Amino acid sequence: MTETRWLDEEEQRTWRSFLIASRLLFDRLERDLKEEADLSFTYYEILTRLSEAPGRSMRMANLAAACVFDRSRLSHAVDRLVRDGWVRRVPSPSDARGQLAELTDEGMEQVRQAAPRHAEQVRALMFDRLTREQQEALREISEALATGMVDVRKLITMGWPSQ
Repeated sequence: MTETRWLDEEEQRTWRSFLIASRLLFDRLERDLKEEADLSFTYYEILTRLSEAPGRSMRMANLAAACVFDRSRLSHAVDRLVRDGWVRRVPSPSDARGQLAELTDEGMEQVRQAAPRHAEQVRALMFDRLTREQQEALREISEALATGMVDVRKLITMGWPSQ
């Protein structure tokens, strides 16, 4: 059995700072989206990804990869968005077994209404607090962490890091 590699004091401080900042950021963004647009962060991410996709539609498997959701979680979320009239499921023209998630006009309107406030919140909570050099370092660190946890082929499928 290998010996446990415990975090030293600096690593523990770094880990806890990262954890606290991540939780605070996502909790605040979630709360703001709920208050301003009655949307969860999860639903907003799905709607946004679809709004940016060609034809406002994506294969469900690709959408799951882009949002870093397992297929079951995505399927449940899309079901809710279908019930709200913001997304529809469409059979894939290239694969009889596949399905596309397609953003409706109502869903696009939801994104248009929520996006300006959300973008301003992201800017205020993150980008306005960091220098360009810190932003670049954060992006590089985030890419290194993600690459270590996700199959690189999935990252390429998701359009990493451009999307």
